[in-house]
Amino acid sequence: MSLNRSEQRIFDYLQGHPDERHYWINKVQTVCGRAENDSAAVGRLESELWRYYEERSAVANPFKEAARVEGLKRTSMKNLAELLVRLWVEPKPRKKEPTRESG
Repeated sequence: MSLNRSEQRIFDYLQGHPDERHYWINKVQTVCGRAENDSAAVGRLESELWRYYEERSAVANPFKEAARVEGLKRTSMKNLAELLVRLWVEPKPRKKEPTRESG
Protein backbone atom coordinates (compact mmCIF):
# COMPACT_ATOMS: atom_id res chain seq x y z
CA MET A 1 0.00 0.00 0.00
CA SER A 2 1.33 3.40 -0.96
CA LEU A 3 0.93 6.30 1.46
CA ASN A 4 1.11 9.96 0.47
CA ARG A 5 3.62 12.21 2.26
CA SER A 6 1.13 13.36 4.89
CA GLU A 7 -0.03 9.82 5.65
CA GLN A 8 3.56 8.60 5.85
CA ARG A 9 4.41 11.46 8.22
CA ILE A 10 1.63 10.39 10.61
CA PHE A 11 2.58 6.71 10.35
CA ASP A 12 6.24 7.44 11.09
CA TYR A 13 5.28 9.75 13.95
CA LEU A 14 3.12 7.06 15.52
CA GLN A 15 5.96 4.54 15.23
CA GLY A 16 8.24 6.86 17.19
CA HIS A 17 5.72 7.96 19.84
CA PRO A 18 4.31 5.00 21.80
CA ASP A 19 1.72 7.05 23.71
CA GLU A 20 0.29 8.46 20.48
CA ARG A 21 0.36 5.02 18.85
CA HIS A 22 -1.47 3.48 21.82
CA TYR A 23 -4.13 6.20 21.61
CA TRP A 24 -4.63 5.52 17.88
CA ILE A 25 -4.70 1.74 18.30
CA ASN A 26 -7.56 2.16 20.79
CA LYS A 27 -9.31 4.69 18.56
CA VAL A 28 -9.08 2.49 15.45
CA GLN A 29 -10.33 -0.56 17.32
CA THR A 30 -13.20 1.39 18.91
CA VAL A 31 -14.30 2.97 15.63
CA CYS A 32 -14.19 -0.40 13.86
CA GLY A 33 -16.12 -2.06 16.68
CA ARG A 34 -18.90 0.52 16.42
CA ALA A 35 -19.00 0.90 12.64
CA GLU A 36 -21.49 -0.90 10.46
CA ASN A 37 -18.65 -2.14 8.24
CA ASP A 38 -14.96 -1.51 7.51
CA SER A 39 -15.79 0.99 4.81
CA ALA A 40 -17.73 3.17 7.25
CA ALA A 41 -14.92 2.87 9.79
CA VAL A 42 -12.30 3.89 7.23
CA GLY A 43 -14.37 6.95 6.30
CA ARG A 44 -14.60 8.10 9.89
CA LEU A 45 -10.94 7.39 10.62
CA GLU A 46 -9.89 9.21 7.46
CA SER A 47 -11.48 12.45 8.65
CA GLU A 48 -10.17 12.02 12.21
CA LEU A 49 -6.63 11.42 10.92
CA TRP A 50 -6.81 14.68 8.97
CA ARG A 51 -7.97 16.56 12.08
CA TYR A 52 -5.07 14.97 13.97
CA TYR A 53 -2.66 16.09 11.25
CA GLU A 54 -3.96 19.67 11.51
CA GLU A 55 -3.70 19.64 15.32
CA ARG A 56 -0.17 18.21 15.30
CA SER A 57 0.96 20.73 12.68
CA ALA A 58 0.48 23.51 15.23
CA VAL A 59 2.61 21.90 17.93
CA ALA A 60 4.87 19.05 16.80
CA ASN A 61 7.67 18.52 14.33
CA PRO A 62 7.78 17.19 11.62
CA PHE A 63 4.17 18.36 11.08
CA LYS A 64 4.96 21.95 12.00
CA GLU A 65 7.77 22.17 9.48
CA ALA A 66 5.76 20.46 6.74
CA ALA A 67 2.84 22.83 7.30
CA ARG A 68 5.19 25.79 7.07
CA VAL A 69 6.68 24.57 3.79
CA GLU A 70 3.70 22.80 2.17
CA GLY A 71 0.73 24.50 3.80
CA LEU A 72 -2.29 22.65 5.17
CA LYS A 73 -4.21 21.81 2.04
CA ARG A 74 -6.64 18.95 2.80
CA THR A 75 -5.08 15.62 1.89
CA SER A 76 -6.68 12.19 1.77
CA MET A 77 -5.91 9.90 4.69
CA LYS A 78 -7.85 6.94 3.30
CA ASN A 79 -4.86 4.71 2.58
CA LEU A 80 -3.50 5.29 6.08
CA ALA A 81 -6.90 4.59 7.63
CA GLU A 82 -7.14 1.32 5.67
CA LEU A 83 -3.60 0.34 6.70
CA LEU A 84 -4.26 1.01 10.39
CA VAL A 85 -7.44 -1.07 10.25
CA ARG A 86 -5.48 -3.96 8.70
CA LEU A 87 -2.67 -3.67 11.24
CA TRP A 88 -4.63 -3.12 14.42
CA VAL A 89 -8.05 -4.76 14.04
CA GLU A 90 -8.63 -8.48 14.33
CA PRO A 91 -10.23 -9.69 11.10
CA LYS A 92 -13.86 -10.63 11.51
CA PRO A 93 -14.47 -14.35 11.05
CA ARG A 94 -16.07 -15.24 7.76
CA LYS A 95 -19.48 -16.80 7.84
CA LYS A 96 -19.26 -20.52 7.25
CA GLU A 97 -21.47 -21.93 4.56
CA PRO A 98 -23.65 -24.81 5.63
CA THR A 99 -21.98 -28.12 4.96
CA ARG A 100 -23.77 -30.70 2.88
CA GLU A 101 -24.02 -34.17 4.20
CA SER A 102 -23.23 -36.78 1.61
CA GLY A 103 -25.66 -39.59 1.47
